[in-house]
Amino acid sequence: MITPGANSEAMTLHLTQISPQVASDAHALLLCDGAGWHPRGKEPRVPDNIPLLSLPPCTPEPNPMENVWQYLRQNKLRARVRDTDDDSVEACKQAWHFLINDPSRIRSIGTRDRARVNVKRVGISPARGASSKLA
Repeated sequence: MITPGANSEAMTLHLTQISPQVASDAHALLLCDGAGWHPRGKEPRVPDNIPLLSLPPCTPEPNPMENVWQYLRQNKLRARVRDTDDDSVEACKQAWHFLINDPSRIRSIGTRDRARVNVKRVGISPARGASSKLA
């Protein structure tokens, strides 16, 4: 989705596109970095299955998406003069499609060893006849 601006309306549109892609018994946690269109309790309208988590000010480090934007700016959207808005939109589309067609690149850009989430298995030991389950 490419919009002419980043504002609450664009964010609401984005969230309404994400929401149906989330499994019915799941939630998609969205990290908000303090941008003007991310405030909690105000616009945008947030679907029930997308809780927001506001990051503290001046802490881009926990947000791997910041690395993605930096990568695109440095490698695909360098400071170039484009003749029209349509040319700029087309450049954004090409950069985004380049990126999403290479999932390993996205993982490489956004992964940090110190910021991994691990699922721990807990439960009654199999010796007692019960299987373990996710906590």
